Amino acid sequence: CIAAPKEAVFVTGGFGTDSGRLRTTQAMVGGMEAPSTPLSRSKQEAREVWPLWKLVLIALPQLSVQVLWCFIGPHSAPYMQHLGANAVLATLNNIAGPITGFFTGPIVGATSDGLTSRFGRRRPVIVTGLLSLWIAGMLFSGAEHIFPLRDCGAAGPAAILAGNATNATRLLSEAEPMPVPCTALYFAAPMYWVMDVTINILQTPHRALVADLASPHQQVPMQVVFVFMMAVGNFLAFSIMQIYEKPVDHMLELMFGICLLNTVCVAIQFSVAREIPLNKADVKKQNACSPIMNVVEAVRHSPRLLYQLAAVQCLVWIGNTSWNLYSAQWVEEAVFQGSEHAAKGTEEYNNYIEGNKAFSFGGQMKSVLQLISTLVIMAILLKTSIRPRLVYAPCIFIGTLVSILAAFAVGHSGVFAKICLTISIMPETGSFAIPFGLVATLNARAAAEGKSVSTALQMALLNCCVTVGQQICTMILAIIESQMSMAKALPLIFMVAALAQGLGGVGALFLNDAPPVPPGANSEEETSSDPESSGDAHTSSQEE
Repeated sequence: CIAAPKEAVFVTGGFGTDSGRLRTTQAMVGGMEAPSTPLSRSKQEAREVWPLWKLVLIALPQLSVQVLWCFIGPHSAPYMQHLGANAVLATLNNIAGPITGFFTGPIVGATSDGLTSRFGRRRPVIVTGLLSLWIAGMLFSGAEHIFPLRDCGAAGPAAILAGNATNATRLLSEAEPMPVPCTALYFAAPMYWVMDVTINILQTPHRALVADLASPHQQVPMQVVFVFMMAVGNFLAFSIMQIYEKPVDHMLELMFGICLLNTVCVAIQFSVAREIPLNKADVKKQNACSPIMNVVEAVRHSPRLLYQLAAVQCLVWIGNTSWNLYSAQWVEEAVFQGSEHAAKGTEEYNNYIEGNKAFSFGGQMKSVLQLISTLVIMAILLKTSIRPRLVYAPCIFIGTLVSILAAFAVGHSGVFAKICLTISIMPETGSFAIPFGLVATLNARAAAEGKSVSTALQMALLNCCVTVGQQICTMILAIIESQMSMAKALPLIFMVAALAQGLGGVGALFLNDAPPVPPGANSEEETSSDPESSGDAHTSSQEE
């Protein structure tokens, strides 16, 4: 058991703890300078230990946020094409998520960490994100209703894809003309950027709220619970895609339902969570530039492990993005050789419908595997002494193999495509469960030692590296699409994914994930008194 202070309490049971394990009641101070006054420290140490079921309910909104990401990701580019954009511009518009996430996440994290509202630090930010999501989501998905496409006229594919002879030739035989770029497209494209900002505002405080309330021993398990929630959210999203044959024709109805689901989950979260308002005396006065300066300070004082994780996350998410954003188009156009713009009843149209069904089914199986793999990762982290990096690296290498198969072996086999789509979830499962859990654990120990920590901000910074990988993947695909048809370009992006994830897997093997040595700890004495660590000469001196 850990070296507990005098104020430690005896906890029976609990998630991630053995019955009778001593555990400090000092909750982590995510995102604020640890109070140094005797009164503040006493209050902090007296915080209750939250039971698992309450923490799970507090984490519930991650499920609904994941439904939103999982649905909008693969349908954003097709929706832009539905409104009249060509393939290259539709793909380029996907940089909205990475760019807005890169800046929004850290700023929102810094703002949330220092918020002194009487309602707490996290909940006011969550409400702001939810309300703005309703506005931006309805405007984005309702663009074709606000500015009807029939008012824009119509044009053949050659007019829309002018300057891209390959794509124009490929689509000239389609019987149904596509709408020309019009007001609906010009309205929806920037609104997509606004909506991405609102989603980042909504999701950033969720992990931090759970990290604030969970004990140090619950940090890694609760981050795995987040991945579990995301798996359920993915399954729901892929199920929603099966409601209509062509989801992009019903974006408004589907987006309304998803926003309503987010509202219900946040309401449940608020009914359980209780935040202690941050004392203004414990927070330095901030000006308009404070959030940005907080980001800089967090980067400067972050542990080395955060930089290592950042590089690995960036590489892993180059591969993850190829599957999350473009696997639907890969299955529908490259594997099944269909077209969303083909006339109803034609072979290409029927192939597109079959491809969409295959993608949705593969996505559901992908979600099931994510649930199973999450439980396996949870068991390994809790019941064994295996280092997190030795769990993370194999997940990444599995993704490398699947991307190679998608690029070179799948061809037009629908069954093989669904198998690859299912297994492609492994790197994402590892990337959300392990890195964020390591950061939460390091900060929990730092807070217990009275050090200044910023949990939400550091998690947002880690998420920034995810957005960098997304940006790189999208830009590479857009360049490839400018030279050839999408059906030929999509397998190539999986080659890029395989290379990036291969490098990321190697980097994960060299993560410095050894637990930190507490100040003043006698490593030799700890080694001799800990029988569980006696067999590991390399790490026993670092056990608490």
